[in-house]
Amino acid sequence: MIPAKNRVDEPGTAERIRSVVAAARSLSLTADDSCYDLVAMHSVDRKGRLLLHAPADSPLAAQAAHAPRGDLPALLEFTDIAPTGVRDRVRAKVTLAGRLTPCDARAASRTLVLRLDLVRAGIERRGRVEHIGPEDFARAEPDVLAAQEAAMLLHLVDDHQDVVDRLTRLTDPGALQDALRVRPLALDRFGIVLRFEGAGGHTDSRIAFPGPVADTGRGDVGEFEEGREVTAGCVGGLGRERAVRRRARSTAARPPGSAPPQRPRYG
Repeated sequence: MIPAKNRVDEPGTAERIRSVVAAARSLSLTADDSCYDLVAMHSVDRKGRLLLHAPADSPLAAQAAHAPRGDLPALLEFTDIAPTGVRDRVRAKVTLAGRLTPCDARAASRTLVLRLDLVRAGIERRGRVEHIGPEDFARAEPDVLAAQEAAMLLHLVDDHQDVVDRLTRLTDPGALQDALRVRPLALDRFGIVLRFEGAGGHTDSRIAFPGPVADTGRGDVGEFEEGREVTAGCVGGLGRERAVRRRARSTAARPPGSAPPQRPRYG
């Protein structure tokens, strides 16, 4: 068990930003006065630099190749959307601001690779905006479940509603009173977030796992039981942890030398 005072219950800002970028399939790019919607065209290299892979004959490649200063001012926008069918599915918005510079022309794939020299990165979530610098972005790593989160959550909803129901027992009982529906909203190695939807709105409840989930090292999680294994395993761990805490509190409350209370017997 991790001591409460040393425990981290959710990802930090830099990790959240890297996770959104890693999981995103598309982005919106504004370069000078031109706007582009790019699908499956970005990556992050081992040095933490974002790269765009533009077809050599695309308008973006032509604009970058003929930029007067050799680079383009650029704003990249990523939208993090919940994979499950919940209200208000936009969970976060990430922006990366910097300059795009051509760094590699790949004749075999007819691709021009553009490197983003990052100036600032930001994330907007729950009505708050937080920023980090390029060094923090480069040093951070995505959450180990970022690329698998969507498949895991959909797997839970489609095939393991029983696990979701068990998770609700670990939240504030008041959250269930007015709830008409409960859906998993987000998942990372530190915990899972449930959304309680009622007639008058919705509330979110985060359940922290007993400890961070390690990388499973598996491939396509849609073919496995990882969503159920990760979450159900953590449900069991949380239940055991809370039982230990209750026993510790009960022991501390008993007078020294007294015997533990006996369970009543029937029949």
